[in-house]
Amino acid sequence: MTAPESLRAPATTSRPSSWRAQAPVVAVVSLGGAVGAAARYAASLWWPMPPGGFPWTTLWVNIAGCAVIGVFMVVITEIRPAHPLVRPFFGTGVLGGFTTFSTYTVDIQKLIDGGHAGTGLAYLVATPLAALTAVWLAAGTTRRVLKGRRR
Repeated sequence: MTAPESLRAPATTSRPSSWRAQAPVVAVVSLGGAVGAAARYAASLWWPMPPGGFPWTTLWVNIAGCAVIGVFMVVITEIRPAHPLVRPFFGTGVLGGFTTFSTYTVDIQKLIDGGHAGTGLAYLVATPLAALTAVWLAAGTTRRVLKGRRR
């Protein structure tokens, strides 16, 4: 007995993407990630967090990175199309390496373990709210400023 046509898996005729086609994207994301991570590290050296202190550097890096993401996405999707590798390089690579939501979670854990649960909870709530607000405000402002310059 065979399965009805509607339940059979579709025949696959297309080949999966080859490494050769994906290599440029992987390369630009890697390069961009290195640039972004180096910039974040420089910010942490410039503005170090004291033990048990509020992680201002991580908060401001995430807010700034999210604001830039808002501007960037409006510019490349609504104002002017970009080369296909710009978005993976800058959006995923540079800004993905610069913003650091993994450090955000480690900072929360350090605050809680250090007996600063209230500060950790405030930081837990403030960061995503501030980051989302930054994206929203930056995208909206960019749209207003660049109004009429669409493709």
